[in-house]
Amino acid sequence: MVEKFDCIVVGAGMSGNAAAYTLAKKGLSVLQLERGEYSGSKNVQGAIMYADMLETIIPDFREDAPLERHLIEQRFWMMSENAHTGVHYRSDSFNEERPNRYTIIRSQFDKWFSRKVKEAGAIVLTETTALELIFDAYGACVGVRTDREGGLVHADVVVLAEGVNGLLGSRAGLREPPKPETVALAVKEMHFLPQETIEARFNVKGDEGVVIEAAGAVSAGMTGMGFVYTNKECLSVGMGCLVSDYARSGETPYGLLEKFKAHPSIKPLLEGSEVKEYSAHLIPEGGYKAVPQLCGDGWVVVGDAAQLNNAVHREGSNLAMTSGRIAAEAIFQVRSRKEKMTKANLKRYPDALEASFVMKDLRKHKDMPALLHTNSRNFFLTYPELVAKAMENFVRVDGTPKKEKESATFAAFRKTRGLGGLVNDAFKLARAWR
Repeated sequence: MVEKFDCIVVGAGMSGNAAAYTLAKKGLSVLQLERGEYSGSKNVQGAIMYADMLETIIPDFREDAPLERHLIEQRFWMMSENAHTGVHYRSDSFNEERPNRYTIIRSQFDKWFSRKVKEAGAIVLTETTALELIFDAYGACVGVRTDREGGLVHADVVVLAEGVNGLLGSRAGLREPPKPETVALAVKEMHFLPQETIEARFNVKGDEGVVIEAAGAVSAGMTGMGFVYTNKECLSVGMGCLVSDYARSGETPYGLLEKFKAHPSIKPLLEGSEVKEYSAHLIPEGGYKAVPQLCGDGWVVVGDAAQLNNAVHREGSNLAMTSGRIAAEAIFQVRSRKEKMTKANLKRYPDALEASFVMKDLRKHKDMPALLHTNSRNFFLTYPELVAKAMENFVRVDGTPKKEKESATFAAFRKTRGLGGLVNDAFKLARAWR
């Protein structure tokens, strides 16, 4: 006899756990499938977790969630080959009773989240791969086939939280595979240091933390950036660029990461550290225009599988958790009204998502991914070098009159991009940011 559930959730990342937890808490029978040994087993990297989104799902999460540091400072660096020009924001207001952002280590955090899903009443099967979606004669999804013996499982609705590759949905023809120009490949290392060393180097104390996000010459003219996250006893250090740019340039992810770590602004922060973990991860970067159809008869898609990532603001986990929760709430509404899980009824999910910050933010920057991709050399190489030279001219005192220095700076910008190019770049950037 084929087992039947109210809902099957494929994937146990941020969006899948948010959906499974919300559904189970509302009393639905939920089966969650995860191909890893445990939830988070494929995620060794560090990440940023946004508290407001998780608090909506699990209000008391701070009591036992494995949190690293709450962030009080953000550094944005524009990097040339041997310098950086930075903007820092640090505020004691982030030392609040209920902090806004935390660094986390995904392998630990996802395992904790999965435990909450089980406590809510869902059945979680790990080391289980969903091979294909099952459809009835009318084209509605009615379950999945797994790699377990007798692995056919039925459900009223399937939540696809399978990550950016989205193989299950792609094989079923629900959406196209992600294109190389809409996906970034990020590589990360965990650099372990004594807690007191991290606090001294980043000027923090206790559980305070700092994030550095850096763009410029370190990506070799490709669309991408590097980052450093402070955890309690390690630093998450990584570099990510578009897959299409790797193919075009011949650069390697690990090569760029090594270049980033060797930069004179980064190297001192890592000195004496011990690297214990290395991972690679695909990140959706296509923005609003890459978001596929979000629901159909008997299925919804959430998180990275739905291309829900705000590349401009480097936000992913909050969009994932919010989409999982909203999808679950829509499913519950359909269920509570004793309606069928049709596309028309499940449309409550994309409608609610459109009304939320998720789609509003993605829509605001809908033209930014294409702009950065088509002008990557200017924005990630030319301008960082020009800005670095301009700042050097500004702060170096060597007897050269200031007027001559200013003239040389303006001449360098005009020579490199031309007046028309400068105006055009500024106009395109302003229009894409609006």
